[in-house]
Amino acid sequence: MILVRPFISRFAIAEASALSDYLGMKRFGLVGVLPLTLSVAILEAEPVPNTDRIGTPKGDITVYVINHATFALGWSNLTIYVDPVGPQERFGALPRPDLVLITDTHSDHFSPDTLKFVLTDQTRLVVPPAVAAQLAEPLRERTTVMTNGQVETVLNIKIEAVPAYNITPARLRYHSKGRGNGYVLTLGGTRVYISGDTEDIPEMRSLKDIDIAFVCMNLPYTMTVEQAADAVRAFRPKIVYPYHYRGSDLQKFKTLVGEDPSIEVRLRDWYRQ
Repeated sequence: MILVRPFISRFAIAEASALSDYLGMKRFGLVGVLPLTLSVAILEAEPVPNTDRIGTPKGDITVYVINHATFALGWSNLTIYVDPVGPQERFGALPRPDLVLITDTHSDHFSPDTLKFVLTDQTRLVVPPAVAAQLAEPLRERTTVMTNGQVETVLNIKIEAVPAYNITPARLRYHSKGRGNGYVLTLGGTRVYISGDTEDIPEMRSLKDIDIAFVCMNLPYTMTVEQAADAVRAFRPKIVYPYHYRGSDLQKFKTLVGEDPSIEVRLRDWYRQ
C-alpha cells in the first residue's frame, strides 16, 4: 500500500526518546504512569485538526481543511496545496507542499505573500495564465501554465484544467470564462474535482467519474446552494465537500442533494478562528 506522508511533530524525537525511556523503566516495574515528557510529546503530536483520510486502492488521500478556498491534499508522499492564502501560522502544522494549484487571481485564491513562506525550492506550481502573469520571474521557471481544457502530468499526477466562470447576468463581472481554472486531479485511480470560483456551468454538470469533489457556493461571487446542489446531483461525485461557502446554508445544501446513498456530503468547518 502507498502511504500518505505522515505529519511529523517538532516533538517527534522527544516523543520517541521519552517512549523508549518509559518502556525501559516499565520493564523493571519502576513506573506506573506516563512520564511528563511523554505525555507532553503525545499531546504535541496530535494529528492536524480538521483532517479527513479517504481510503483508495492506491493509498489514503488526506484532506486538510484550512480556510475558505484554501486546503491541502496528501497522497503518495506528496503534499498538494490548493489556493494557499493567509498567515504563516495557518500552515505551520502542515507538511510543506510539493505542488501548489492556484485557480484564480482574486486575493482569496492567490497571495504572493503567502507563497513566499509556504513554497520550498522544489515546489511546483500549476496556474492559469492570468495568475502566471503576476508571478515573480523565478517562480515562473517551475510553473506549469494551464488553460481550460488542457491536460498535463506534473509529479506523476494527471491534471485537467476545467472551466470556472459565472453565467448569471448579474454576476458575469466576477469571473469571466477562461480566466480561472477548476482542476480534476487523478491520484492513482481516484479523480478529485476542485471547482474554483464558478457557477453550475455545463462543464461542471457533465463531469464524469468524480470520486471526491470540492464545490464552491457563496453570493454574490459564485453560486447559490440550490445551484450547487443541482450540479452535484447532475455529476454525482461519491464524496462532496462544500467549500468557499461563507454565508451559505450548508444544511440546506445537504438536504437539497438528497438522500442518494451514492453521494456522501461532508460538512466541515472552513472558518475556524
